Amino acid sequence: MTKRPTHLDETGAAHMVDVGAKPATQRRAVAGGRITMSAEALEAIRSGNAPKGDVLSTARIAGIMAAKRTADLIPLCHPLSLTKVCVDFAWEDNGIAVTAVAQTSGPTGVEMEALTAASVALLTLYDMAKALDRAMVLGDIRLIEKSGGRSGDWRAA
Repeated sequence: MTKRPTHLDETGAAHMVDVGAKPATQRRAVAGGRITMSAEALEAIRSGNAPKGDVLSTARIAGIMAAKRTADLIPLCHPLSLTKVCVDFAWEDNGIAVTAVAQTSGPTGVEMEALTAASVALLTLYDMAKALDRAMVLGDIRLIEKSGGRSGDWRAA
């Protein structure tokens, strides 16, 4: 049996999936990504001397705000009542890694919210440091793990 895409109806038209009959469960998703940059830009961010101010705090707030607005950005996503969103950073030799966590209790998952938080946090890092390095590269944005729902737990290899 071939599965048909869940976001297409019988005629092939896009639609939002009806999750009304699905039970609410605890759901959690973790996404991540990284931005590479020059040593100068990395040191300016690390030391708090970037021209636009506190880069990491601004990127953290941007990621959290983005997770809350995911349904406004991704056309077929359901608006969710998030119970937790956090965005964390880790220093790397040539950049910064971002990890975003989104949680809810509801009938559909929070993978898109976690991915949106990580993506917008990375974009904000770029925006806040572009005066120092316009050649920064964003990448490796991906789902790291998810739990809850009918499909159960999943973790990237």
